[in-house]
Amino acid sequence: MNPPNRPLREAVRPAPPAPPESPAGRPARRTGTLSLRARITAVAVAGVLLAGIAVVYTVGAARRAEPADPVSAFGIGHGQLYFRSTGAGSGRIAHLPAPASGAAPAAKGRASGPHRTTGGPRCERFYAAADTALCLQRRPGIPPTSYAVVLDRTLHEKRRIALTGIPNRARVSASGRMLSWTMFATGDSYATTSFSTRTSLLDTRTGYLIKNMEEIPLTLDGRRYHSPDVNYWGVSFARDDNTFYATVSTRGSTYLVQGDLRKWTAHTLRENVECPSLSPDNTRLAFKKRVRDGARAPWRLYVLDLRTHRERPLAETRSVDDQAAWLDNGTLAYALPGKESGSSDIWTVPADGHGSPALRVPDASSPARVP
Repeated sequence: MNPPNRPLREAVRPAPPAPPESPAGRPARRTGTLSLRARITAVAVAGVLLAGIAVVYTVGAARRAEPADPVSAFGIGHGQLYFRSTGAGSGRIAHLPAPASGAAPAAKGRASGPHRTTGGPRCERFYAAADTALCLQRRPGIPPTSYAVVLDRTLHEKRRIALTGIPNRARVSASGRMLSWTMFATGDSYATTSFSTRTSLLDTRTGYLIKNMEEIPLTLDGRRYHSPDVNYWGVSFARDDNTFYATVSTRGSTYLVQGDLRKWTAHTLRENVECPSLSPDNTRLAFKKRVRDGARAPWRLYVLDLRTHRERPLAETRSVDDQAAWLDNGTLAYALPGKESGSSDIWTVPADGHGSPALRVPDASSPARVP
């Protein structure tokens, strides 16, 4: 509460000191006294200078208050591809018009399309759907602090949740209601065994937060499973905002799990599946599959048909350490390391196993298409 207003006391100015007297008792004569014209000139010059300083300050303040990109021009818009810039303006969210569904990809190794619109928030990971966006941030300090920031359609903050660890995965359900994020508690790569994750779920409609998915009862191979080394990551939500798919690792193996939030259960479907991503029509899962041991290029992208349970490798033969995003029912987007250290590029590949990879957005990561 602000303190009550108190009347200001009028300041009492002390009387000016009397001029020093000469030994004869007369006021001493001052030297260097300015003439009346000089005084008027000095006052005028000072006024001009002060006016100039005021104008410069006002203009500068107005420019500082004006955003680089108006919020109205950068809100969540339909038909846009959002991503995190890894080049100039590193970490800022940007967007550009998404290719139409079924459009031919760019030539292999080349990017095409209009210039990106910049000016979004700074995020380590980002995803958006409907009128909701999720921004994972990391602030320096001892220790560093991370946050999950929920944003509305104008990318204004609605809720901020303090986290521990390194931001790693982010997802928003198609309706914008359900959010999930994964943090590395220890380690910073799935290519090694020395890592631990913590994955959270948030229902934006009710505000209910599940801080750690390890609390969900897990059934593995038809039997209730308990182990202290269970780790969840890479959640993907179905259209009903109740069913979800995720990765579980335990005792050196990874599994695809299907979960039911209302029943508060999860069960394994198959082994060797990481970072599942459900297609817009909810019929297929894109995922990365370990195809070789060790930390050097261990994965390859696959698509699993949930009706036939058949999996198919995609035309991208490079190792992708990302949770691929569906741009439409026929195209997947993902990030690969760029030419510069710490940078990455967004590539696309057909989801049917044919075609070839194409560079979609250079110096970018965390792709998310808003239909």
